[in-house]
Amino acid sequence: MKLSLFILFIFLFSISCTDRSIDTPTDTGKKNIWEGLPPLDDIIMYEVNLRAFSQEGTIQGVIARLDSIKALGVNVIWLMPIHPVGVLKGINSPYCIKDYTAIGTEYGTLSDCKRLVDSAHAKGIGVIMDWVANHTAWDHPWTKLPGFYTVNQSGAIVHPPGTTWTDVADLNFDNRIMRDSMIAAMKWWIKECDIDGFRCDYADGVPADFWRDAIIKLDSVKASLLFLAEGTRGDHFSSGFDLIFSWNYYSTLKSVFSGTTAMNLTSTHVSEYNSVPKGKHRLRFTTNHDESAWDNSPVQIFKGIQGALSASAITIFLEGIPLLYSGQEVGRASKTPFFSKSPINWNENPLMLKAYTDMMNIYTKNEVARRGENTLFSYRDAVCFKKVYQGKEMLIMANVRNQQTQLSLPIALQNTYWKDALSNVNDTLNTSVTLNPYQYRILMH
Repeated sequence: MKLSLFILFIFLFSISCTDRSIDTPTDTGKKNIWEGLPPLDDIIMYEVNLRAFSQEGTIQGVIARLDSIKALGVNVIWLMPIHPVGVLKGINSPYCIKDYTAIGTEYGTLSDCKRLVDSAHAKGIGVIMDWVANHTAWDHPWTKLPGFYTVNQSGAIVHPPGTTWTDVADLNFDNRIMRDSMIAAMKWWIKECDIDGFRCDYADGVPADFWRDAIIKLDSVKASLLFLAEGTRGDHFSSGFDLIFSWNYYSTLKSVFSGTTAMNLTSTHVSEYNSVPKGKHRLRFTTNHDESAWDNSPVQIFKGIQGALSASAITIFLEGIPLLYSGQEVGRASKTPFFSKSPINWNENPLMLKAYTDMMNIYTKNEVARRGENTLFSYRDAVCFKKVYQGKEMLIMANVRNQQTQLSLPIALQNTYWKDALSNVNDTLNTSVTLNPYQYRILMH
């Protein structure tokens, strides 16, 4: 009996640590009318690095630029973690969570978060949160609870096995109370801020049965939530995730722009999508917070502004859900850290911003771009594919080299008539096409 009462006490204490009110007053004003997220095929995602997004690095800084995000056709914002960051053993990583149901004071308040979601919804944009389920900060309140963390033979809490992430403590998913507490914390954000889903960090480090349980229970709170897994495990789709990251595609894209045959990219694309169930998708990107912080910016990786645009044209139109990352649209050349503040210069490359805006305008206005069935054509120095949907056709050609390349066209494309979607000029394809260095073309009929 004493043991049972102790377990009950621990459970109630853990829930009080996660599913509690924050001291900021709750908004009581009328909510904006929000019809929910668009169908998965139509989603265009934008990742916000708060520490870089504005001079202040705050939620208010995101609110101030919602119209600029909307102009890119974006209908889902992914917010990097907004929680308080752990100090004990910490390195100021936003993925070192000190409290799952609080907002770090550097970012703002709960009222700011509610205002962001309401403002985004009013503009037809959903908001998903970054959720770090595998580990917490060493000074998270849960570290005081027995059984919540993985321990070594001496009984000491350990950092995630197989990693160098010594700033965080590994959670124990064999503990049912910890699992319930985690799900309660996720529910809290849906109920309190009307969050539209979660991007789940290091999803491969968390058991599939936890994800299945969590997604079922969260879907019961709000319909049409979006779940994105940062991972490669095949069971993420069967666990209920809508999207998983497209890491193989990204690494192949980089290698192609470094000189390997472009045919590798189309074969990687086919291989990745062979394992995607109907109604699900892969997230496609040319950068994200990890890549731009530790690897480099797209302008560096893809050999300049035009190369970065060519890589994006392929990635956006080929297949999958496109992701844009803070500063990508203005061609930030330097790396973008997220352990520290590094404000983006939004006026850095206005012509590149226009190119992205024009590209995304074509993507959003044409269903064939998002739902078309692909015919892939094989070239060493260019990517070329045709999309067909309900009588509409779109042809994408993109040079992956910093030199002119000539494409001998297959018979199916010879003597065909198109309109260039970027210039709005009619065009006839004969037996070959010449593409300038890193040129991309979007043709339609």
